[in-house]
Amino acid sequence: MKHAIKSATILCMNAQEIRRAYLKFYADRGHKIIKRAPLVPNNDPTTLFTGAGMQPLIPYLLGEKHPEGTRLSDSQTCLRAQDIEEVGDNRHTTFFEMLGNWSLGDYFKSEQIPWLFEFLTETVGLDPSKLYVTCYIGNQKFAIAKDEESANIWQQLFASKQVKAEMADMGSEADGYNRGIKANERIFFYDGSKNWWSRNGAEESTPIGDPCGPDSEVFYEFSNIEHDPKLGKYCHPNCDCGRFIEIANSVFMAFRRTENGFEALIKPNVDFGGGLERIAAAAINDPDAFKISLLWPIIAKLEQISSKKYDSNTQSMRVIADHLRAATFLAVDGVRPSNKEQGYVMRRLIRRAIRFAFDLGIEQNFLSQVVPIISDLYHEDFPEVAAARDEVVEVLIKEEKVFRQTLRKGLNEFIRLSKDKLTGAAIFKLYDTYGFPVELSFEEAATHNVAVDDQALTDFNKLMDEQRARSQTASKGVFKGGLTGNSLQHKKYHTATHLMYQALRNVLGDHVVQKGANITEERLRFDFAHPQKLTAAEIKQVEDIVNQQIDQDLKVSFEEYPTKQALAMGALGQFGDRYGDTVKVYKMIADQADKPFSFEICGGPHVDHTAQLAEGNKRFKIIKEEASSAGVRRIKAVLA
Repeated sequence: MKHAIKSATILCMNAQEIRRAYLKFYADRGHKIIKRAPLVPNNDPTTLFTGAGMQPLIPYLLGEKHPEGTRLSDSQTCLRAQDIEEVGDNRHTTFFEMLGNWSLGDYFKSEQIPWLFEFLTETVGLDPSKLYVTCYIGNQKFAIAKDEESANIWQQLFASKQVKAEMADMGSEADGYNRGIKANERIFFYDGSKNWWSRNGAEESTPIGDPCGPDSEVFYEFSNIEHDPKLGKYCHPNCDCGRFIEIANSVFMAFRRTENGFEALIKPNVDFGGGLERIAAAAINDPDAFKISLLWPIIAKLEQISSKKYDSNTQSMRVIADHLRAATFLAVDGVRPSNKEQGYVMRRLIRRAIRFAFDLGIEQNFLSQVVPIISDLYHEDFPEVAAARDEVVEVLIKEEKVFRQTLRKGLNEFIRLSKDKLTGAAIFKLYDTYGFPVELSFEEAATHNVAVDDQALTDFNKLMDEQRARSQTASKGVFKGGLTGNSLQHKKYHTATHLMYQALRNVLGDHVVQKGANITEERLRFDFAHPQKLTAAEIKQVEDIVNQQIDQDLKVSFEEYPTKQALAMGALGQFGDRYGDTVKVYKMIADQADKPFSFEICGGPHVDHTAQLAEGNKRFKIIKEEASSAGVRRIKAVLA
């Protein structure tokens, strides 16, 4: 889909074209284009979803060598479930793509910033006079200098386009609201709360030993958006009113946190992320991201099905378009609706979309008409979407049918819960358990002459706030890389999981394949394919084998192989996982002349020797064995 700008003869790039142009741009500059990682991270129990473009690259930004080299680029699909309640405005989505490029100890600011400026202004064609940038103001306490190098590069680039770009110290976000933007100012210095990157946030919170550094963000100005004075007196790039939208961010990992402060890295990294949907919105100069070519066809289909217009039903159509796009990609990556973890989020997205379809008067099954539209938008650039098309449609249609039956149950439950009066607690239960639209609860109350508690809506909103707080707490830290589970104890249990996986296959047979895992500092949990309950004797055999391998002090190491070669060599993988061209394979072996006891595709982390699992006279012990689902068993085990 093309969008006319300025005149009928000038066409701007659509989102698909921007994605392809970006990857070509960086491939032409020596970058290896890597495949997107799944929305559900491999071997990372600390986070439900891939929530940032850089998340799969964290191990390499922390120092591991990447098999594809030092220059990398991709377009990474992401999902942030904690934003689900924000969807409905013109820019928040739960599902989005991040265009990324990385330098692992290769190029730095003098290459990264000019390339980014060239891509945005020359390739995409954004008006440079609508671009504003932010840089790091420095920190005297830690003797970290102001990032004048980045600012000077930006100033020269703007000058090359005859755009005045004076610099200004802004400070904090609050300072920005008090100060505003003066004439000809375009480059703004903010403090560490805005322009410093570490896994845990600003300078003070940077973990000891971690790489970190300043970042430089690019904002696009939608000049037709009026500033909301309720946010603060004046507008500025980091204002929340929507006039300025961040479209790109270059992180310059130049330091490492030490016990005494920060030291300069010998080989700093570049970590860039640019929101595809936001860049595409800037390309059409429209602050409504739902009008871009990756979302508008979905909206157009909803208009057709409902016989209603987007302009009069924006929130409902935005929620449906976003949620079904997210659910489609979750299905492509192997997630299925359920009441636990990723499956629960997927189910909530689908049911929330159906709930908002009620607002449009769509009460018949409609996913069969919408989901193929979504698949068509991505199948050319993501082959896995084309390959899974029919299966994905089937999965989502099945969930829609189930929910509509559940919704009917909700109508019956409404009668029971509102027998005396409709309360906020009843409305919340109907909404949370049955996906019953809040508006429908009030409509049913009016239809059946049921009194409504004066505090009903207030109480409902309070319960929703509590649920939202729980959800955000569970999701906190996802953007920071999901490495909170990287302690020694996590590594021990991760290593024990590998040993147990092979022991299960030795005892039960090669039909045993991994179906899921969850590792905390207290225990491991492992799901695997097996048709029946394990006997006490089988459990004892598995425990004995694992403890024997611990006692043998197997050496734990890894090598990287082409995926096909690794699988041909017999490397185990998680059932249903999709891997890139190259994988990391961990082996646990007593002697290099022996056959490895464990040989498994995994991203890590692990201990170096299995004897570390026995420190403190610990032994491997299975504490629970139970059914997880049909044909799948679940084991919980500890080192005690």
